[in-house]
Amino acid sequence: MRTADHRSPADTPVDAARWPDVAAVPASSWPRTAVTGALIRRALDGLPVRARFAGRDDTGRGGPLLEVHDPAAFHARVGTGGLVGFGESYMAGEWDAPDLVAVLTVLAADLAGLIPAPLQRLRGLWALKHPHDERNTPDGSRANISRHYDLSNDLFALFLDDTLSYSSAVFRGFPASWDLMAAAQHRKIDRLLDLAGVAAGTRLLEIGTGWGELALRAAARGAHVTSLTLSAEQRALALERVRAAGVQDRVSVELRDYREARGEYDAVVSVEMIEAVGAEFWPDYFRTLDERLAPGGRVALQAITMPHDRMLAARATFTWIHKYVFPGGLIPSTQAIEETARDHTGLRLTRRDAFGAHYAETLRLWRERFTERAAEVDALGFDATFRRLWTFYLAYSEAGFRSGYLDVQQYVFTKEDPAR
Repeated sequence: MRTADHRSPADTPVDAARWPDVAAVPASSWPRTAVTGALIRRALDGLPVRARFAGRDDTGRGGPLLEVHDPAAFHARVGTGGLVGFGESYMAGEWDAPDLVAVLTVLAADLAGLIPAPLQRLRGLWALKHPHDERNTPDGSRANISRHYDLSNDLFALFLDDTLSYSSAVFRGFPASWDLMAAAQHRKIDRLLDLAGVAAGTRLLEIGTGWGELALRAAARGAHVTSLTLSAEQRALALERVRAAGVQDRVSVELRDYREARGEYDAVVSVEMIEAVGAEFWPDYFRTLDERLAPGGRVALQAITMPHDRMLAARATFTWIHKYVFPGGLIPSTQAIEETARDHTGLRLTRRDAFGAHYAETLRLWRERFTERAAEVDALGFDATFRRLWTFYLAYSEAGFRSGYLDVQQYVFTKEDPAR
């Protein structure tokens, strides 16, 4: 059993009170751990990586190095918790990689093949289930959103640019650089506003405020914006920014669930909000878009997506991302989005543009900035285990886009005006 005295590669103790499942290696029988080790080695043997277990000979076909410092703990965690255990083992410092994104990109590219087919058919026996209290009911959504977005405005400000945009930017070219991030975020926002037809006098509903940059850009066009959020921290800072910009007469930021929206709007914009809705409530989300949109209006939606078969396999599984980063969420497929809109609304899909490579670059820049400002993260009260968690989350996400496992889309839906 690992104790609070266990030290990471940075020689920092894991706080057992704050991180109980990281500080303690789960109990696992010798046969289970041994079988897990054999399956992991078998999977790694066929991948373009170099895996080194406690300094022994490398396995794998060659490539970025994955170095396991504590094989027994690593195998016990993966054997009992699957990918949740894999992430917790990284948080505990039991494995590392000089180029974490490169290793995770290789694994993400072959994620479906890492678990042998016989074990995949028995997924229901070993895969962890979603906690019932993390369902995205109105109350559940408030709690889930708060766990991520109410961590600290100061934390997010350390690695986001001055626009405080927490979604994919759109760059002019690659590789991207930090000094171009704010302009790339404005390019993304302006494109969404253009797709939605937002201009002077437009009544705009924004579902998911973030820290207010889109609402500010829309108000600068002369639009009247109602923006909804469930994060008290985000709302407080967004309101400060609205007041500082002098657009209080055109922007309202409400602490309200999307299902509580009222009124009719010429346009609706929602940026990377659907991932937090949960598959159970996707019909409610799209019905809200439809019901709030005036005839002849447009919806501009930005959404992270994943392949449909992987989404179906993942939708009932509780993952490391659910446990530590985004409780209750599920990334949809393009098929799921389009079928839900078709089956539950009168909205018509008129455009979809994918730009996943831009998200990979966005995440790289966020990750590098987060790493550079580690001392400031520490000064805010976030410990070394949290920093490893956040580093893994950003690298894991970047790898998803680099491997093609994830993509990001901008959608336009329209609503027919029967009077025309």
